[in-house]
Amino acid sequence: MGALMGLLLDPGLSGYTLAPDGPTTPGRTADVLVARHRRLPRDRMGHRLSASGRSLIGQALVTTYGPRAGVAPGALVRDAHRRWSVPSLGLNASVAHCGEFSAVAFAPAAHAIGVDVQDERDRPYALRWLGDLLALQEPANIRDFAECEALIKASHLTKETFAGTRLPEWRPGWRPMAERVETEGVTGGRSGTGTGAGAARGTKPAPRSGTGTGTEAAPSSGTGTGTEAAPGAQPTSASETAPPPPTPTYHVRSLVLRPEGAPPLHLALACDAPVPVRFHHLERE
Repeated sequence: MGALMGLLLDPGLSGYTLAPDGPTTPGRTADVLVARHRRLPRDRMGHRLSASGRSLIGQALVTTYGPRAGVAPGALVRDAHRRWSVPSLGLNASVAHCGEFSAVAFAPAAHAIGVDVQDERDRPYALRWLGDLLALQEPANIRDFAECEALIKASHLTKETFAGTRLPEWRPGWRPMAERVETEGVTGGRSGTGTGAGAARGTKPAPRSGTGTGTEAAPSSGTGTGTEAAPGAQPTSASETAPPPPTPTYHVRSLVLRPEGAPPLHLALACDAPVPVRFHHLERE
């Protein structure tokens, strides 16, 4: 935490920055850098070659937080779910690139973060497949695609364990994902329900309580149901009746970027808390 606060005193961004969309608290603000790389190298077929995720994160650290944030490539770590972190700076990171654009998101180590950026290329089969996975009545759109990718990067979900996830209805800012629905007997249409972090581990959805924790409610005792304990049954200890510990509920958000001379881009974020976000933009040669 101290390392992060020291970095924030030495901002190095040379593009432009939007004010965070919420009150800032040291150690709780996320930073997202969208960069345009106008002179990316090309392969023999003329296709642009994007820089590696490791190098993009390294560049973004210095650009966002200043020269003191420069770290060796080996200082960037990936966990079992392929999520990036910079332990020496107390940061988690996520990276995406699309054509000549890249997006890198940083969050304090206490929060998981995922970012994705997508252009509006025609991809009917992928969007139809995703629409079926999300139980929509129609193919998914590019915004859905980007939000799902960001959610996978932030959580332990994968494309193989994503079935049953539901995106909440779109609105500006963070939108909480609620409980995960069962994959059997799901009907089409957006239900506004989604996934908590424990969803892929096979937990059943809890009744909607408004807390969005994604945990299963424990049966309550003494509710006057008329049932009695079986004769000779052993009393249940408090530890056996306690509900499971809360699991993180992820939040998603997305917006459309309209860069000059390029098709619109859909930028999506996922995080385990609705932290304030500071957006940065930079044109690179």
